[in-house]
Amino acid sequence: MASVAAGYLPILLFLGVAVLLSSAFVFLPMIASRFTGSHQPYPEKLSEYECGFPAFEDSRSQFDVRFYLVAILFIVFDLEAAFLWPWAVSLFKVGWASWIAMMVFLGELVLGYIYAWKKGALEWE
Repeated sequence: MASVAAGYLPILLFLGVAVLLSSAFVFLPMIASRFTGSHQPYPEKLSEYECGFPAFEDSRSQFDVRFYLVAILFIVFDLEAAFLWPWAVSLFKVGWASWIAMMVFLGELVLGYIYAWKKGALEWE
């Protein structure tokens, strides 16, 4: 029984070091900024910078559908790159079947891109 618990010791040490380092990377800069005087919040520093306008309604209000559409299109084209990279690296090893499958995939992706373009999903009004 002791040998089984001893097998988990490296994992526990790894997790301990990971928690310690991640905590240090989070809290040490905050502590250092307090001691050096660089922690001086002012209204411009605390203003909204992600959405571009101040929050004036409930946070549960609905967003424009274009935000979601842009996010979905980003995910689709990001996944294309994620699928394309391993295929391109191993192209000479996998053969013609893989090449044909990737061309079908890219063809479907181009058709989806053309459809989104024609529907005006890529235009921000």
